[in-house]
Amino acid sequence: MLLTYTWALQPNVTCNSSVDLGLFLHYSLIPSFFIILVLSFLQRRIYREQRDDKSNLLEGRFGIVMPLDFVGTFRNRWSYGIAFGAAANRIMFLFAEGYQPLQAPKWAQAIVLLIGGTEVGFSHFPFFACLSSESRLIGSFLGFVYALIWFAITVLHIVQCPHGQFLGNYQTIIFYWPSLLCLAFLLGHFVYMFIKGLRIQLGWDIQSEEKPFLEVHQAKHVKRLMRKPLVQEEEKSWFQHRIYEWDPFFRFPGRMISTAVLALICLYLFITIEFCIYTYIVQELEVFERELENYIISDNETSMLMPAVLQIKELIKVTKGVWTWTSFPASLTCISYVFHILACYRKHIKRLWLGEKKFLPLKFHSPSSSESMAAIARYSGWQIAYILWGYLIIHVVLCLFGVMFTYSLVLPVGHNQGLAMLKDLGIGILTISIIVGLMVLQIWIAGRFFLQPKIGPSDKQKPLALNNRKAFHNFNYFLFFYNVLLGLGACLSRLLFSCILGTWLIARLDRTILQNGYERADMGYISWIGMLFVDHYHTNPVLVSFCHILVTDHAERKFQSSIKYGYLNHSPGPRVSQKARMRWFLLYTLLQNPRLSSLRKPKAELEFRDLPQITSS
Repeated sequence: MLLTYTWALQPNVTCNSSVDLGLFLHYSLIPSFFIILVLSFLQRRIYREQRDDKSNLLEGRFGIVMPLDFVGTFRNRWSYGIAFGAAANRIMFLFAEGYQPLQAPKWAQAIVLLIGGTEVGFSHFPFFACLSSESRLIGSFLGFVYALIWFAITVLHIVQCPHGQFLGNYQTIIFYWPSLLCLAFLLGHFVYMFIKGLRIQLGWDIQSEEKPFLEVHQAKHVKRLMRKPLVQEEEKSWFQHRIYEWDPFFRFPGRMISTAVLALICLYLFITIEFCIYTYIVQELEVFERELENYIISDNETSMLMPAVLQIKELIKVTKGVWTWTSFPASLTCISYVFHILACYRKHIKRLWLGEKKFLPLKFHSPSSSESMAAIARYSGWQIAYILWGYLIIHVVLCLFGVMFTYSLVLPVGHNQGLAMLKDLGIGILTISIIVGLMVLQIWIAGRFFLQPKIGPSDKQKPLALNNRKAFHNFNYFLFFYNVLLGLGACLSRLLFSCILGTWLIARLDRTILQNGYERADMGYISWIGMLFVDHYHTNPVLVSFCHILVTDHAERKFQSSIKYGYLNHSPGPRVSQKARMRWFLLYTLLQNPRLSSLRKPKAELEFRDLPQITSS
């Protein structure tokens, strides 16, 4: 399958193209290294070592270039996501194990894939480094040139080999248009960055802080917490109540936006490649059918083999139709999962901000710090892989259920066996209804005859106190043997529901598919929880606002103490004593939180406690 998968990514094996994208990826490491070297020279180290202070030749240059902040970045989120989207085709090659820069034995394939992933990441590193560079002019210029090279090479490859074996004349365009669109967006964004940087350099615009300590939406969120809650809340629309409610004071970090964008593009490529493989298999099956028919015609025992041939042809026809129709619900399910995961992230992170951890298993209330930090590195990649594998698994399972449904209900009607099918269906429904009815009857008898009456008239249910003991034991004895047989069907239904739910939720990392007590075996769920806690500790608006106040206050005090002349230290406004300021803050806090007044110690009690000390002295 992997060979067919990799072959489907190539437009046409027989096409003579002067551009080899795999070879170009190797050579792209040279300009990538040059761009990283230039941006590293422009980057200054904040905390220089002691030898830098003694020999200050480079003025603290050659700092570490950071592509993007995976923890708390809220700027250029869509630009980073689209930069990841430009690398979607290379990522799909890695997913199919089709890009291997070295030839190695099978036991070293994991190391080869690691080297291939590192090479792909290094070749696309300049996109992110130029987007996050402090030098707007040089960073945007280098990013524009590098994106233009990739755009020109991709367009040249499409022009020389536009056709393919599976999708016709536009196969290469169908595969590469998301990357072209992302590269075009990056070109426009780098032009915008260059113009803005030039205006700042000429003094026409004021340079804003690139990465403020406290974001605007975080400060607004804290202000909303300090306001009085509204007595009557605004009525929510059906969309807000059922689907999604917009929060203007919440922003998804760049990691989540990048994951969502890359997951959608990779899912599109995966579905397209799956369609190519499906077309190839259909062509092979048609050849097999023709050969089988020719064999039957040439054989004398046609009457014996003809029913088997007809059944095989019918199975192939049903499978092809079901596979085509089930691709739509499978793809829509995985697309909805991408947006649903974002909604679950916002819901879970807000609960952590409020200090609520009840939605998590008890053993994950204090996760390991090292596991949480490692979860940040692997969450995005795992989420994309889970989405792709989840689509394939859901599609296969839906196809199996579709074939079973067709053979059970649709084909009997087409073969004039509708009455027999309805008879069997009615018998099955009647049997299941009797079984469910007997289970409900057991519950009704237990509540009606074997429980004591309610203690109070306002009680919702009877107390769990046994009544009519002898009749209850006889009831249990005679139903014991029947419940053994009933348990066989219940066990199979439990297995069936577990398989259906596990298959349906395999692509989601925000909830575990394992039962209570075995959550640690679900590595995807562990990475989700670790990522949540890292974001909770590093982007909590209340905590960030508190740290911002401390840092700002410390900087102001340091600035005031560094002033030499006393008259410069006088503020132009009226001076307020510290005691009056603290009393004002106390009054404001008590007005906003009236319940705190009952927790304060009365003044008379304090004076009474201090009286023995005064008399003894």
